[in-house]
Amino acid sequence: MAEKWIQGAIKKPGALREKMGVKEGEKIPKGEISSKISQLQKEGEGEKKLNAPKRALLKQLVLARTLGEMNK
Repeated sequence: MAEKWIQGAIKKPGALREKMGVKEGEKIPKGEISSKISQLQKEGEGEKKLNAPKRALLKQLVLARTLGEMNK
């Protein structure tokens, strides 16, 4: 059980996949994740702020990137 603690910590598995429009069973391309992160960070630069759904998406993208790097 201790080996798979991350799977239990993820509240809504598959939510990012649905938001990105990727079919179930396919991997989300790393380039697509990076470009979307950059886009959202540019939107929130300076005095501008991201709304709640975009902040949540940014958090999901950063987590996906981090978890993808853990397997290396």
